[in-house]
Amino acid sequence: MTGPRIINLGLPKTGTTTLTDALRHAGLAVADWKIRRGQSTRNDIIGEHVGKIIYDDYFDSGDPLARLTEFDMINEMSAVRHDRSLWPQTDWGLLSAIQEHHPNVRFLMTYRDPMKTANSMMRWNNLGNRRLPMADIPGLPRGFGATEDALARWIDGHFRFCRRVFQGCDNFLEYDIEDTGAQDKIAAYLGVDLPWWGQSNVGTPADPEGVS
Repeated sequence: MTGPRIINLGLPKTGTTTLTDALRHAGLAVADWKIRRGQSTRNDIIGEHVGKIIYDDYFDSGDPLARLTEFDMINEMSAVRHDRSLWPQTDWGLLSAIQEHHPNVRFLMTYRDPMKTANSMMRWNNLGNRRLPMADIPGLPRGFGATEDALARWIDGHFRFCRRVFQGCDNFLEYDIEDTGAQDKIAAYLGVDLPWWGQSNVGTPADPEGVS
């Protein structure tokens, strides 16, 4: 294997966990948010955020996926906490480096209505009401994003960014997580069978529409 061949550009709470579960059911190795013990033979990446690994390797060698060759897919690349704010899916320099080093890579973008996504972010632990407004994020500087309307505007901006950057490209697929045909579209695009499709990581009762 020469490296991951599928990259998801989606944001948190846009069905990324469902996508991970579906592709793992299909037999693919998926790196999702953090590399956990048993997922890699490389001790230098176990326990680390996927976004941190990607940026370390991008600035070290130019290839953002240099140490992730055991995986078929990279999903949920972002990480935000008190000491880091990493959003590779918003960084064209990094994304273009992935394409340069891995010319056969295929990009996916999980789409969810921006207002529903913002509402879910607000209800998911302290993601929307604390971590996002306190971080410096591309398109969402520190101090912004404290309301659902503000978050929705940022989320919509990310979708627009990806559509513009990948306009006319045959290695990009956007799908709506509420589309009943999403499973077949993804399977056809990736050339894999998806024996399972559903809804993973559903939010708490206070978040009836929450997904990740």
